[in-house]
Amino acid sequence: MEEGPFDRAVTRGRTSVRFRLKRLASKRWQIGQAAVAAGLAWFIAADIFGHEIPFLASTAALLGLGTTYGQRLRRVAEITIGVAIGVFIADLFVLEFGSGGWQILVIVALSMSAAFLLDGGQLFVNQAAIQGIVVSALLPEPGQAFTRWTDAVIGGCVALAAATLVPAAPLRRPREQAAVVMRKIATLLRTAGQVMEDGEVEKALDLLADARATDHLIRELQDAADEGMSVVASSPFRHRHRRSVRRMADLVDPLDRALRSTRVLVRQTAVAAYHRRPVPSSYSRIALDLADAAELVANELAADRMAVAARPALMEIGAATGHVERASEMTAEGILLQLRSVVVDLLLLSGLSQAESSDALPPTPR
Repeated sequence: MEEGPFDRAVTRGRTSVRFRLKRLASKRWQIGQAAVAAGLAWFIAADIFGHEIPFLASTAALLGLGTTYGQRLRRVAEITIGVAIGVFIADLFVLEFGSGGWQILVIVALSMSAAFLLDGGQLFVNQAAIQGIVVSALLPEPGQAFTRWTDAVIGGCVALAAATLVPAAPLRRPREQAAVVMRKIATLLRTAGQVMEDGEVEKALDLLADARATDHLIRELQDAADEGMSVVASSPFRHRHRRSVRRMADLVDPLDRALRSTRVLVRQTAVAAYHRRPVPSSYSRIALDLADAAELVANELAADRMAVAARPALMEIGAATGHVERASEMTAEGILLQLRSVVVDLLLLSGLSQAESSDALPPTPR
């Protein structure tokens, strides 16, 4: 029944590669946006303003945008102002005193002091100091004074403009991923119902392995929810989607619980099949009906709705768990209790509270 170390390593490896590829795909917009912003900032500084090597323009744009949406506008503002302060102070100092060790000491002290006086955050302070060092150490020519400051401002302005442009895809991902989780739950429930009926050991073991490889689904859902919330917080053009994205983000915990409950059910079903312990046919019918209800929940989530439409079916299934026969085997009893737990978890996705979901189920049959 237990996977060996090699099997677990292979499963984790495959899941890790799949997860990393999906993560890369989900970041393609941010990567492309940052690359375009860096190139555009260079073009503006070099071809429009005539600056010879405006690497600070590209640097400021790239640092400001990054590859995450969280607090993007604030990060852009902090980096832009921090870079501008550091470059401005360094330009003034290099113009008057040249470049060297003691000059860098003074430039860093002045840049950080100015950043603190402006009540800047850690990112603000660090950028002011770092860019002061870069300017004084790498570009000490007095003839370039203030062009580098202008480059920093250009890069920051490009990043600020780009930060407000956010695609709709991150807003769809939370509900799409929620539907993926629910469809996986439905698949596990349907196969578990079939195993309860036919008792096939190989199918039971394959089902158990499939259930054990679902941890990444919740991680992807949490990432999608976090990204969606960051988008509506960072782009003024997406604020109207805040309620919808928040609703899906609030479903992460209930979906996690539903998936965990389903995995426990799968394990109990696999144990019963492995040890040839009979499971009442009524339990199999409940699992299959529950799979159909889970598909309905998935469709509602994919349509960006709470699964209210699935509530009647779930309530009917919950009521049925109070009228089925009792099993003589303890393992089968555990299956019935776990089926009831899954019903409660799915009722949470229909908008009921924990107390309402639990109270909706009748007492277990005696």
